[in-house]
Amino acid sequence: MNEKTEVSIKGQILHETENLVITRLSNHIYTHISYLDTDDFGKVACNGMLVINESKAVVFDTPTTNEGSLELLNFVSKNMASKIIAVIPTHFHSDCFGGIEEFEKQNIQSYAHKLTIEMLKSRQQDFPQSIHEFDEDFVLSLGDKKVYAEYYGEGHTKDNIIGYFPEDNALFGGCLLKSVGASKGYLGDANLEQWSKTVEKVKSKYPKIEIVIPGHGKWGGTDLLDYTMELFENH
Repeated sequence: MNEKTEVSIKGQILHETENLVITRLSNHIYTHISYLDTDDFGKVACNGMLVINESKAVVFDTPTTNEGSLELLNFVSKNMASKIIAVIPTHFHSDCFGGIEEFEKQNIQSYAHKLTIEMLKSRQQDFPQSIHEFDEDFVLSLGDKKVYAEYYGEGHTKDNIIGYFPEDNALFGGCLLKSVGASKGYLGDANLEQWSKTVEKVKSKYPKIEIVIPGHGKWGGTDLLDYTMELFENH
C-alpha cells in the first residue's frame, strides 16, 4: 500500500480546535471540518476540501464561521507555508458560505456557479459582491496542476457542484454526496427526481476516483457515489 493510499484511508489530523479540524488525506488533499448549529439535526460537522500545490491553495466551501475561516487561513499560511488564492462554495447553503467574510477581508478571490449566485440573490443572503460567476465548469491553475469545479445537475440543491483534483484523483462531492450509512438529511431545496441521475453522471466521468469527500460525514471512495445513488434511486 503506497503512502498516499494509506493516508487517504486513515487520515492524519494536523489541526484540531472546537471550531476547526484539518485532516490530511493525501499529498495535496486535506479536509477542513467545522460545525453548524441546526434546529433539525443539532450540531452538524461540515466538510470542506483544501487543495495545496506549489505553495498555493484552493478551498472548496468555507468553514461555517468567520472564526473557523481565520483559523484555516492562518494554518495554511503558517503551518503549510502556502497562500490561499481562491475559495469556491459548492452551493448556496450556509455550510458552504458561512465564513466567506474572512476570505473577502483578506482579498481572496471567490468563485461560484451562476445558479448559486442566483439562489443567494433570491434569498437575499449576504455574499461578496466581487464574487466571480461561472457557468457549467471552471478550471483554476494551482502551480503546475489544475483544479476543477464542475456542474452535473440538481440534487441536494439546484446549484450543487463538485470539486476535482486529478493529481490525487480526489473528488469533493459536497452535499451532493452522502457518507455511507447517512440519512437523506435536509431536503428542503432538493430535487429528489434528479439526485441519483446527477450522481450517476459524476460516477460515469470519474469511475476510478480514489478519494471522495462528502458534505458531511466520513470520506471514502466510489462507495459514496454508489450509496448516494441507491439512497435516492426511488426518492
